[in-house]
Amino acid sequence: MALIIKVNDRDNVVIPVQDAPAGTEAVPGLKTIQDIPQGHKIALNDLKKGDEVIRYGVVLGRLARDVPAGGHIDEHMLVLPEMPDLENMPWGRAAGPDHGLPANLPSAFEGYEVPDSRFAGTRNILGIMTSVQCVAGVLNVAVQKIKTELLPKYPAVDDVTALNHSYGCGCAISAPDSVIPIRTLKNLMRNPNFGGEIMVVALGCEKLSLDMLLEPHENNPENVIVLQKQAGFKAMIDAVLSMAEKKLRKLNERRRVTLPLEKLCVGLQCGGSDAFSGITANPASGYASDLLVSAGATVLFSEVSEVRDGVQFLSGRCGSAEIAGKLLSEMKWYDSYLERGGADISANPSPGNKAGGLSNIMEKTMGSIAKSGSAPISGVLSAGERVSQRGLIFAATPAGDFVCGALQLASGITIQVFMTGRGTPYGLAAAPVIKVSSRTDLKNLWDDIIDVNAGTIADGTETIQQAGERIYRLIIDTASGRYAPFAEKYRLYNDICVFDPAPVT
Repeated sequence: MALIIKVNDRDNVVIPVQDAPAGTEAVPGLKTIQDIPQGHKIALNDLKKGDEVIRYGVVLGRLARDVPAGGHIDEHMLVLPEMPDLENMPWGRAAGPDHGLPANLPSAFEGYEVPDSRFAGTRNILGIMTSVQCVAGVLNVAVQKIKTELLPKYPAVDDVTALNHSYGCGCAISAPDSVIPIRTLKNLMRNPNFGGEIMVVALGCEKLSLDMLLEPHENNPENVIVLQKQAGFKAMIDAVLSMAEKKLRKLNERRRVTLPLEKLCVGLQCGGSDAFSGITANPASGYASDLLVSAGATVLFSEVSEVRDGVQFLSGRCGSAEIAGKLLSEMKWYDSYLERGGADISANPSPGNKAGGLSNIMEKTMGSIAKSGSAPISGVLSAGERVSQRGLIFAATPAGDFVCGALQLASGITIQVFMTGRGTPYGLAAAPVIKVSSRTDLKNLWDDIIDVNAGTIADGTETIQQAGERIYRLIIDTASGRYAPFAEKYRLYNDICVFDPAPVT
């Protein structure tokens, strides 16, 4: 008999851990009537057109045609249920248990204190912000010279990264929604991993003026280089290197110190999801998240379009009516944003998601929510907003990996845990990214890209709790500089993609 997973007693479908050829015994007395790929849904009984398909104990949709017992249910067979109404949604009724922090798990980490910052850094990086894409070419040349000529002189500094982006000009800078990209860039350069050092390379004629990015006391020649004031290319490079060296000297004086987990801010994100994500990698990371929150850390989870269909499960975990109201307000804004663009959340599952067994956004939603664990939600952030609370925070971002990553960095994460089922080499230059696979097959295929295999849960060799504690320990080791995730080791860094819902002119 094949190894089969059933999530909830109410479910009328199961998924196979490996491919299930026709004639495979799925459950006692039931064989598959056709070849069914790994992770795809097998009907447990005869289902008629219009019947509910239930997984995770929730309705994924209704069948568009009859499916006999042992048959395959894929994305073409389901009609989505109605999205939950955002009015009068309950709050504060469904927060899960506090797992508490077991005595055998660490309750502190070795991080870098940052002046006037709620959180500490997990890395010691010189981040150089651009005010407009026009200067990216010059800065890229300068950064290469900084890395080869200057960085070896300052061994306590981990790296130098150019915070290049596509914003800054050719945009409706005064449009209401422009607050999102401006806020994102302003907060991004203040990520704790940059040690409080501000460095901006500007052109001089862009719409994104320096007073939009900097506070008045920061906007000075100690922090800003304007290329249009430099006498040619060599002078530009010399100016960048001169300022960078001053910043490197300061950063080189930083040292790791033992800190309570109240000083740690962790981001959770999933990408390239599959049918196993919601039963292995995501709930294991959610368990680790609960442990972090119990120990005083702050954890951000995101991706509006991936939780919208299950928002009722999140509102019930909000600690107050105010927090629930902010959550629903962010959902409403995103509904309106998609409507203006002629899209809806049903466009979210990618071809890879579907190939991995995720039939529609509802199924993806339930798996996505699993990464948030069961802790109460103590705050909600708008896109790119800096976190000011502690605990479990919903940071409202699009679901795109690279856009979400940039927004979480702007909100203040200093380390990210990234769950994947199909696999992606995604990474961030500004913070280490721990990659967690939902399947053992993926870990075996990408052994030198995946840091943690949570497929052990599906294989039956480990529990969610055991995998979650492994992830927790690796988070602490990574935050403390004792472990470098593969994406960091190989410098698999994605470009910064700024979320700009305002018009481009």
